[in-house]
Amino acid sequence: MLRDFSLQSLFMGLLTAFVGFASSFAVVLHGLTGVGATEAQAASGLMALSISMGVCAIVLSIATRLPVSIAWSTPGAALLASSGIVVGGFNAAVGGFLVCAVLIVMAGLWKPLGRMVAAIPAALANAMLAGVLIGLCFAPVKAIAFNPFFGLPIVLAFIVVGSINRLFAVPAALAAFVLVLVFGVDIPADALAKLSGTLLPQAELVSPVFNIAGLVSIALPLFIVTMASQNIPGIAVLQVNGFEPRPGPLFAVTGVFSLLSAPFGGHAVNLAAITAAMCAGSDAHPDPARRYWSAIVAGVTYVVFGLLAATVTAFVSLAPPILIQAVAGLALIAAFAGSSMAAFKEPDTREAAAVTFLVTASGVSFAGISGAFWGLLAGGLMLGLARLTRRLKG
Repeated sequence: MLRDFSLQSLFMGLLTAFVGFASSFAVVLHGLTGVGATEAQAASGLMALSISMGVCAIVLSIATRLPVSIAWSTPGAALLASSGIVVGGFNAAVGGFLVCAVLIVMAGLWKPLGRMVAAIPAALANAMLAGVLIGLCFAPVKAIAFNPFFGLPIVLAFIVVGSINRLFAVPAALAAFVLVLVFGVDIPADALAKLSGTLLPQAELVSPVFNIAGLVSIALPLFIVTMASQNIPGIAVLQVNGFEPRPGPLFAVTGVFSLLSAPFGGHAVNLAAITAAMCAGSDAHPDPARRYWSAIVAGVTYVVFGLLAATVTAFVSLAPPILIQAVAGLALIAAFAGSSMAAFKEPDTREAAAVTFLVTASGVSFAGISGAFWGLLAGGLMLGLARLTRRLKG
């Protein structure tokens, strides 16, 4: 293994971890607080996810000698932000996290469940994801309306740097957020004192509560979004770069690490999609057999970032919430564009996708169950009715 190590893989691994963490940790924090987590619980969840996905990447990359990049479920965190607090509060959300993790393990080990997930119409899954994301994507505009002197620098940094290199657009927005917070926001002295006392990580064990609301509003949509938007594309990225992974065992292991992080507030870890291309591509090393080191380095770096989660969360909490929501919204624009295009691409499924999108985006919950579930159900009924009608006419 040591002979396979290279400076090129070291650099790409560090870059992958930085981009992966900096571009989406704001989404994770917003998602966890959106389902009722306190600041301490959100910091614990961020720490648990970072450490879990780091160790998972190390274990899988060493075991398979493949550049297996692991990430937290960013679309899943966006789903949490749109779901709101369910009956039972954050404890019920953690119960949903655990059920989702069990489903991911089952999807990896039990082929019929994996085939059921793959059978969900891609148009409806993408429409649900787009409906979940659109609310967060409004945040940058709302931040400018809240205070142009705070919101504009964040948005402009994203636009200017993104026009040069899309990879660094969100980290640039995050850097602008830090500058706005340091030089623009009046931070009370007691808040600074609190920040200085949060350098060490604090794990918060959350007792899970299992109920229908947590199952239907959290577990099932989180499972579908994580599998459809992260795990399955993650396998595709590895295959495009010439690797032949066995999907089932990889899914199952990410589910196990999701189980380990859930009691501490982590929602889900999964195969990476975007950052996977960085570790699996030729930039990590010309020799494909040596690229796995980039994923190992990224995993080690994620663990280090996880140990700093309490400090990151405390620092972010000093700013008006709309500002970090703006960073999260900017991070999700590309995902929203991609899911929207995929949802409305085919004429035969366009109306059903529109129903799914609109019901999900409405944010309305019925019987304590979030709009994401009802959107997928309504779109599925619409699609089934349309197919039945065509069959009868034919």
